[in-house]
Amino acid sequence: MLQLRNAQGPRARRLIGRTLLASALLTAVATLPAAAAVPQTAPAPARNATGAPAHQQVAHFYGAYIDAVTAGNGDRLATDLRNFYLTRRLREQLSAWEQRNHADGVLRAQNTPLAFRVTPGDSAAGHTWSTVRLTWSTGKHPTYSYLTVRSDLQTGKISGIGD
Repeated sequence: MLQLRNAQGPRARRLIGRTLLASALLTAVATLPAAAAVPQTAPAPARNATGAPAHQQVAHFYGAYIDAVTAGNGDRLATDLRNFYLTRRLREQLSAWEQRNHADGVLRAQNTPLAFRVTPGDSAAGHTWSTVRLTWSTGKHPTYSYLTVRSDLQTGKISGIGD
């Protein structure tokens, strides 16, 4: 057993014992692999057929689509973007929604938002969901609307847009 000359009394020996124990624990932790020391708290993002996280595809689409709609003469580009990023079934659903509501089905509005933000959501049964926040005004109290966007993980295409 280790005996220290300067350790006087049980209190000093306890302090030295705790210090040695803490040193031993720190040494043991330092030798563990980094993956074992830090647990994974967030799941990996759902990836689509392109290999990119699905919410990034949604962000690419909304960024390009808003730019095309804002351009004024970007109707052809907006149509091309819909054909590339959206499933055929969703395009048909949007067309019916737009005829009923006299608004843009992708944005769920008659106007164009000033900004947008995409947040990844849950994944299940071959789909993943993202939340799109559209910003309609600036200032102290901006106005937002939120859309839930479903993406097909196998094809990478957007297959649903809802309020």
